[in-house]
Amino acid sequence: MPNYQKTKRACYLGFITQAIAANFAPLLFLKFHTDYHISLGNIALISTCFFFTQLLIDLFCARFVDKIGYRVCIVTSEISSALGLVGLAFLPELLPDPFMGIIISVIVYAVGSGLIEVLCSPIMEACPFENKEATMSLLHSFYCWGSVGTIAVSTLFFAVFGMDSWKWLAVLWAIVPTINVYNFATCPIKHLVDEGKGMKIGELFRKPVFWIAVCLMVCSGASELSMSQWASAYAEAALGLSKTIGDLAGPCMFAITMGISRVIFGKYGDKMDLMKFMAGSGILCVFCYLLASLSSNSAAGLIGCIVCGFSVGIMWPGTISISSKKFPAGGTAMFALLAMAGDLGGSIGPGIVGRVTQNAGDNIRIGMGVGLIFPVVLLIMVFLLGKVKAEEK
Repeated sequence: MPNYQKTKRACYLGFITQAIAANFAPLLFLKFHTDYHISLGNIALISTCFFFTQLLIDLFCARFVDKIGYRVCIVTSEISSALGLVGLAFLPELLPDPFMGIIISVIVYAVGSGLIEVLCSPIMEACPFENKEATMSLLHSFYCWGSVGTIAVSTLFFAVFGMDSWKWLAVLWAIVPTINVYNFATCPIKHLVDEGKGMKIGELFRKPVFWIAVCLMVCSGASELSMSQWASAYAEAALGLSKTIGDLAGPCMFAITMGISRVIFGKYGDKMDLMKFMAGSGILCVFCYLLASLSSNSAAGLIGCIVCGFSVGIMWPGTISISSKKFPAGGTAMFALLAMAGDLGGSIGPGIVGRVTQNAGDNIRIGMGVGLIFPVVLLIMVFLLGKVKAEEK
């Protein structure tokens, strides 16, 4: 009897690995700036390279993963993640240009992160678990707990051993994907659809419902990342908190509330209506953005930032679950295109909020006000998707 609990554990650790890849380097941005004399403009390129690499990997997966095989690709994802994190510790010193060392390392672990993002969901979806919607939500909560762990443990590590010991921590974080190489190499892995039977990219794009799901993922990624990436700056600028406390009060609390949302649906999803949960979350998301952009009370604005994590928590896994039911033959192409849409939103959302904030004389509330467009469109897409589901019934 195949032990699918082992597959579940491997996928959980996969999402934790992705969280380490996404959250560790941003904690070091000022350290890179001062130690290696890298301009802040180039520092900003580090996140751009990370997300752009993930986008390219999403595209690659849509075309080639089914031919290569899930196991080869998912094991490669963990090896790539570990190599990138170790490279971050050594390449900046070994290469003539430290910035190139950082960029190469980030691209290497972003390849791993992109593969994890696309493959863990279909691997879990293919396992014979009951209540797939709840299982998917619980799986995605591990990205949140991984983010919280990465920020909290790294902050504690730096407080005890000092920022100069960051290279040791990079190597220690690489242990997580290294362990998971064995898990994915030995756990049972099933395919969602037989080879060659999955829907082609063109077939998916001819379905109007798939376009709604894609728009929902773009707005979900933009709503999530616009708030989470600016939550620390909001805490520092609006409340005058220190960088350390800002990180813990902003992104860390955002990730905690996001994880709570996913765990609640993961635990009680069989008793809940997914569409109603998503609609309620969408309304809450709009309210949170209004609070962050319009409230004259800084503490209330920060509460809006934090609660926003809860409101966006269900959107990503919920859209994937609905799409899986709607397109059972969607296969890897469907998961890859949805991940790409989410990453696209995650790339453009924070950029737009940042640009508007800068043009408004560094007024982050005005930036958040423009960012309100993402949860508004997200809410419209949720209602459209609900309408389609109601008509089917």
